[in-house]
Amino acid sequence: MTEQLPKEIKHVWVASIVLSGGIGLLLAIGVWFGHLWWHWWWWLAVVVGGLTILDIMVELAMVPYRYAFWRYQITTDAVYLHHGVIMKRVIAIPIRRIQNVTLEAGPLLQWQHLQKVVVATSADSYEIDGVVPEVANRLRDRIMQLAREARDEA
Repeated sequence: MTEQLPKEIKHVWVASIVLSGGIGLLLAIGVWFGHLWWHWWWWLAVVVGGLTILDIMVELAMVPYRYAFWRYQITTDAVYLHHGVIMKRVIAIPIRRIQNVTLEAGPLLQWQHLQKVVVATSADSYEIDGVVPEVANRLRDRIMQLAREARDEA
């Protein structure tokens, strides 16, 4: 059975979009000052600002869809990550390949009392965006237990 992320993750995603959009708008303002001081083309600032606003609007509109399609599943064979709105992806991380599971929480996740579960293999790492700490601890312990059992069987 696939599990869905908690609703609080949407607040984290929105805050992240707003923060990155704010940086883009500051860049547009900087380009505008470049126009005023160094006679850069004025339309560069308009393009940067317009693209930033368009990006913010599209990303904010996609948050409900992103939430609706983001799922994870833990089986005895693999950890499955289901996500994607337009281009749907299912990532299967074989339990035997898992080397480490860590929990992370940056400022935005801490604000919503969530933690990110990072599943690491020798080649890459994969993230479950944000779950409540109790679930994160259970996921970490369960995945590591399954990984130890898989290595013992080999």
